[in-house]
Amino acid sequence: MDNLFKRLSLTGFAVVLSTAAIAADLPAPVIEHIPEVPAVGGWYLRGDIGYKIYSTPDLKYGTLDFYDEEMDGTFMIGGGVGYKFNNHFRTDFTIDYEFPAEVEAKAFCGTCGTAYSIEKADIDVWTFMLNGYVDIGTWNRFTPYVGAGIGASYVTTKDITFDNGGGVTGTYGGDSKWNFAWALMAGASYDITQNFALDGGYRYLNIGDAHSAKFATGGQNTRIEYEDLQAHEFRIGARYTFNSTAAPAGPVYYEPQGPISSNF
Repeated sequence: MDNLFKRLSLTGFAVVLSTAAIAADLPAPVIEHIPEVPAVGGWYLRGDIGYKIYSTPDLKYGTLDFYDEEMDGTFMIGGGVGYKFNNHFRTDFTIDYEFPAEVEAKAFCGTCGTAYSIEKADIDVWTFMLNGYVDIGTWNRFTPYVGAGIGASYVTTKDITFDNGGGVTGTYGGDSKWNFAWALMAGASYDITQNFALDGGYRYLNIGDAHSAKFATGGQNTRIEYEDLQAHEFRIGARYTFNSTAAPAGPVYYEPQGPISSNF
């Protein structure tokens, strides 16, 4: 009986040693950490505020040219919806409203006490633009971009006044019109999260022309034309993207395939 127990003990001990040796020869399980990659593509919403600086417009009334034209800057607000196709291309449709900006000019006036009349008007603008952007690349969450847009502007003139000096003042009627509009953009966005980004940029915007209502003065019956309205916009905004593809989950665990060797 003692010999039987000794044999069983030796056999068990040998099995344990063999198992340990086989386990020692097995390659360790590989843990592959797949980095979390931001989802690419998806619809987004955007909102923007900014300040517009106007180039000097050209004012005319029939054969009369105005001079010393000036146009004040003004604020704008806008929003839009867009789609991001991949890491480098996106497009959106935007609607912006520009608060009234005052334009002022002088007109020669032979019967005025100061030899010229001071003409003023307020101009406000709605723009409807289809834009495309190229995102150049992302570094430390910053993504510079360039873009261009085409669309339409709806330009309104109002509060048109003249001052001929000596207390002679008056008003003209305003009017509205549609124009073709186009824009060029450049800027950069900063990713706060995978879905939310801040945006800062510059936009050159060509709005077209504006005019007053028709009126008669100085032997002419026509409109004041406000030509070549151009603005330089400095904008800040935000974008929220609804991702259309999910990022891969990690880490991933798997057992390597290969022959198992043993010292026994």
